[in-house]
Amino acid sequence: MRIQVTRSGGVLADEYRAVLDTQGRPDAPHVHALAREAVGACTRTPTFGIPAGYHYAITLDDRATGHCADPQLTASQRNLIALVLSQGG
Repeated sequence: MRIQVTRSGGVLADEYRAVLDTQGRPDAPHVHALAREAVGACTRTPTFGIPAGYHYAITLDDRATGHCADPQLTASQRNLIALVLSQGG
């Protein structure tokens, strides 16, 4: 599975994108379940949280994109975003 997270907004209104490919990862089944749960809790249109907060777009395998924003992230969204932004390229 290819998971892409795009983070935008923040104080500097910057954009950062990371992609994590789960092929060959020993934890792939866990990451896939986390990704499905996270995207399932997203909205289909961009959503906005607090002023100067981050907004996230999560795309699985180049399919439909889910949107979420701080501070309303679920635990699965927060964990998936942290994983992809820290380990993705």
